[in-house]
Amino acid sequence: MDFGKLVPWNWFKKEEEEKGHIVPVKIEEDVHLFPASIHELQTEFDGFLDSVKRTIGSKWINNPLIRTDLFKPSLDVASDGKEYSIKVELPGMDKNNISIECTNNILKIKGEKHQEKEEKKKDYYRIERSYGSFERILDIPDDADSTNITSSYKDGVLSVVIPRKVLPKKETRRIEITSES
Repeated sequence: MDFGKLVPWNWFKKEEEEKGHIVPVKIEEDVHLFPASIHELQTEFDGFLDSVKRTIGSKWINNPLIRTDLFKPSLDVASDGKEYSIKVELPGMDKNNISIECTNNILKIKGEKHQEKEEKKKDYYRIERSYGSFERILDIPDDADSTNITSSYKDGVLSVVIPRKVLPKKETRRIEITSES
């Protein structure tokens, strides 16, 4: 039995190593990886941090000393027998401000979102859009064909397709057991 198929590939291994934190993962309500009290505590703490971000306002959020991963676009990773597909939500971004690089089975998706226009006639009291640069780092599996990666951008969604290649089968060698005299 090939146990490798049962264990999901950690696409975010390099991103976690670089940033020193774990990327949040949506967990279905039926699955509890933590005791209920710790899970509830984490949910409350996340809500508290979100309210702090909203309360502080854009003056503090745009401060480079405080800003940490506030603009981190969501992405979906899926696969079938032929290819891996990655979809990144980048609403309002120009495709010329997005770059994709692949080196040593590490896929980097980078970009920068700019505030494009300022209206002098209106007084803004609150703007709820994220601006700034982002970088998502994905550790692609060994069976990914990194030389034939394609991408497209439409309606604020970046689609990256990585074909899968057939890996050579590993040869199993029997080891003879001898008895000691």
